[in-house]
Amino acid sequence: MKEVFEAIAWFHEEVLFVPFDALRELENDNWWLANTITWISIIILCVAVGYWMKQLRIFEQNGEEDKTQTAHSFLGKNQQ
Repeated sequence: MKEVFEAIAWFHEEVLFVPFDALRELENDNWWLANTITWISIIILCVAVGYWMKQLRIFEQNGEEDKTQTAHSFLGKNQQ
């Protein structure tokens, strides 16, 4: 069982964190470029959130949003 957790840790440290390690190394070489990449990511996130909120507003204005208590299947219809 210990090997499973060590494999998960290895996968996260050696595979999934590679972009973050590269960004950390880039910051040591060129601070401006590293922060430019960060700001581009923040701008993309803000645009995505703005688009998402716009779509939510459209659904609410059209009356298509289901606001009932049992709108989600995990809530169940007969729970007390």
